[in-house]
Amino acid sequence: MPSSSGPSIDTITEGGRVTQVGEGQEAEETAPPVMTFGAPTAGEILAERYELVEHINNDSAGRLVWRGVDVILRRPVAVVLRYPGGDSATEMLQAAVAASRVIHPNLVGVYDAIDEDVRAYVVREWVDGRSLRELVADGPLDPARATAIGNAVASAMAAVHATGMVHGNVHPGTVMISDDGRVVLADARTDGDDSQEADIRAVGGILYFALTGHWPHAEAPLRGATAGHGRAAIPDAVRDASGAIAAPRQVRAGVPAYLDDLTMDLLDAEIAPPSSDVLSAELGRLDIPAEDHFLDQTGTIRFTADGVEDRSPLAAAGGRKVAIGIAGLLAVALIGLLIGINTLGGDDDPQTEPVARPSASTPAGDATPAPAVRKLNIQDIRIIDPDSRQRNELGDAEKMLDGDEDKGWETDTYYSANFSNYKKGMGVWIDLGAPHTVKSLTATLSDSGVSAALFTGTGDFPSSSQGDKDLVKGFKTRIGQPFEQHDGTKMAFDGFDPEQKYQYLLFWITELPSTERGFKLGVQEISVQGS
Repeated sequence: MPSSSGPSIDTITEGGRVTQVGEGQEAEETAPPVMTFGAPTAGEILAERYELVEHINNDSAGRLVWRGVDVILRRPVAVVLRYPGGDSATEMLQAAVAASRVIHPNLVGVYDAIDEDVRAYVVREWVDGRSLRELVADGPLDPARATAIGNAVASAMAAVHATGMVHGNVHPGTVMISDDGRVVLADARTDGDDSQEADIRAVGGILYFALTGHWPHAEAPLRGATAGHGRAAIPDAVRDASGAIAAPRQVRAGVPAYLDDLTMDLLDAEIAPPSSDVLSAELGRLDIPAEDHFLDQTGTIRFTADGVEDRSPLAAAGGRKVAIGIAGLLAVALIGLLIGINTLGGDDDPQTEPVARPSASTPAGDATPAPAVRKLNIQDIRIIDPDSRQRNELGDAEKMLDGDEDKGWETDTYYSANFSNYKKGMGVWIDLGAPHTVKSLTATLSDSGVSAALFTGTGDFPSSSQGDKDLVKGFKTRIGQPFEQHDGTKMAFDGFDPEQKYQYLLFWITELPSTERGFKLGVQEISVQGS
């Protein structure tokens, strides 16, 4: 008879299709348990509603997984049953009730939880499909599909952790992929023996397994599993003589560096993992269609002027710059009118020399005094994000010009300082409206520890991924030296050539500061001084 004291299973709800619990943990079940009083039979109807159709398998704790039908709603269900019920099933039922409160498309749905004393059962969503363990048995997955599965699991974790719960049982047998491609996480445990950090590191294990076909935690068997069950039946990771696991890129070719680094960081006990919501956001950025996975993930950023089209600044600024230009023309006309009046004013004012003529006391050959340095008016400002397809970090650029250092533009939260190795950097593009002699640019930042550089170039391009790529190519001249992990929150660049004039600038960020929840930067204000 199955043990009545094994750990309970808990799954988590979603308002759509369902995944059978425990599927894939032990596909090669040797023999069903000895039937005793309370054992189910095919055709039996539980609670006058759920008809048992077929015994699928047993989960790692000995509970029976049946395919059934809700005879009232006429929909397929999974029934996870244990006997006897009563006190021995309390934890299982409580876990099911708690799980039913978390609604997420990547979590299995819980419909009902019933205790009949002689037996207890949980009715859950049924999904036709295979476990990740079964799927990878045909061979490791391509990086794009592995990323998509990791993203789904991390999203499910974020939903669970937001309620204070822990899943506690993330491995290739509990990650289900339906026939229509949906990824669902099942068979959670809430016995208090695991932590949210362990859940997050397990997502690294899922990525590792999907990319290599090996499980990096095979030395830690599934609680309640018997020989050949659960994690213990999954091939162990490739290890060196010291027991350290080989990186995915060492196991197979074609794994991108950023995905390899993320996976190994999640598995490294010496590196603190991000929170589940930060990890979910990071994998969401990486989860793009395979045909769009064209980004070069190696090397440093290069700035070249090839193919740059120098477009009129009015084309990008539109009516705002036209209005400023008209105002400027009116001001010039007004000054001209005043000069004309003074010139033609008669004998009362015999001045006929130009107003701007140097005084007679100025020594011959001396240069005209340089105009006074002032804060220049920034005509246009825009976020440049050439390596992102989602482009969800482009808003609030105007807050960098509002004079309020408590408000500004900010990046998303990343897993590591170098944008999680997903992009080479991000920039703030600045248009001064016309060429100016520039003295300095100052950026006020939210935190210290930022690495950035300043470039100048020509041209303006549409705000799109390709437009940003083309724009960056035209910014090849660096102003001054880059700042590496700047120790303050005021970053000032003053390496401008006094003999040249500048209109377009690119403040390029290459490394983010550490925050409590990951790596993120806010640029509160940007100002340019010149004449």
